[in-house]
Amino acid sequence: MGQGAYAKAGDTFEWTGGLYALQDQLQLPIHAGGKTALQMQGYAHFLPMGKGTTVSLFGPPDVKLPTWFKQYRWGIKVRYTATNLFADQADQGLTKKDIGPYSIKVSTPERAMMEVLYGVPLVDSYEEARLLMEGLTTLRPRVVQRLLENCVSVKVKRLFMLLAENCKHPWIGKVDLSKVDFGKGKRQLVKGGRFDSKYNITVPNTGTAGTAPEVRS
Repeated sequence: MGQGAYAKAGDTFEWTGGLYALQDQLQLPIHAGGKTALQMQGYAHFLPMGKGTTVSLFGPPDVKLPTWFKQYRWGIKVRYTATNLFADQADQGLTKKDIGPYSIKVSTPERAMMEVLYGVPLVDSYEEARLLMEGLTTLRPRVVQRLLENCVSVKVKRLFMLLAENCKHPWIGKVDLSKVDFGKGKRQLVKGGRFDSKYNITVPNTGTAGTAPEVRS
């Protein structure tokens, strides 16, 4: 398959098998996250996962994706994001996803949504994030609370709560925002957009919730 990576002749496998090898054999702290994790858990039905689509993997800044994994023809595109989004709580918000005879680590829906927002607007659009948030009606408040408290990105935390409140999800009322550090100063996703005074962030001018045009950057 590549330098240092072997498979039995005739075996067929997908990127999930390669990720399992990274996690189980090489013990690398790399997981499937963002839109990929949401789709794998049934939260992104409108996002295709066939050939030519992109799989989102995440890991800490000091961990590189092995060359054999990057160069192997999996039939999908691999996007690897190296970030300390949750500082010293790197394993927080991860779960196991069974893939036939093995299982891989993926982000829980709560963490996956924050990983999507980390890439807005350069990787994913604000509209895509809004649509994904609309479907997250059953997030667990305790998990959301812990992740918000440990997330180091002011932009992610502000966007997460802004979108959740616009969607009027019932779990919002159980999140104690007084324990979350939303930082100081203003943030801006786009120029000439709509400024939200509660979270001090300028987002695409979507009008009312549910009628947003797609805005890409």
